[in-house]
Amino acid sequence: METRMDYMKVRPESLQALLKLEGYVNKSTIDKTILELVKTRASQINGCAFCLDMHTKDARAMGETEQRLYLLNAWREAPFYTDAERAALALTEAVTKISEGGVSAELYEHVRKHFDEGQFVDLLMAINAINAWNRMAISTTMVPGAYQPAAHK
Repeated sequence: METRMDYMKVRPESLQALLKLEGYVNKSTIDKTILELVKTRASQINGCAFCLDMHTKDARAMGETEQRLYLLNAWREAPFYTDAERAALALTEAVTKISEGGVSAELYEHVRKHFDEGQFVDLLMAINAINAWNRMAISTTMVPGAYQPAAHK
C-alpha cells in the first residue's frame, strides 16, 4: 500500500485548517477519554486504518484498556462504558452516519442529560473533525503503522 499523495505538501493550508479545528476540539471541555473513544468509533465506522492506528495508540498511552478498545464497536452490549461515554458514542454514530436518519430528538435529549449545550457543540465539533481527518486519510491512502504517541516518540 502506498500513499496516493501527501495532501499536507500539496496544500499545506488544508492541514492548517484541520489543525485549527483539532485545536478547538483539544481545548474543549470534553473529557479526553471520551474524545479518544469518539475518534476511534468514528474511524471504525469510516474504516480509516490510519486514524484507528493513531487513536487507539493515543488512547492506550492515556491509560485506556485494551478491553474497552477491542469492544468499542459493540459498546451497546459491553458493560465497560459510562453513561456519558455511551451518549457520546451514540451521537458519534448518528452524526457519522447522518444520512441514515440524522440526530433524533430522543438522542439529542439523551446526550443533553450528560452534556450541556456548549459540550454538545464541542462533541459535534469533535465528531466533525475526526470525520474530516478520516476522509482525508482514506482518500489519499495514508498508510498506518508508523504513528507513535508524543509520549513515546
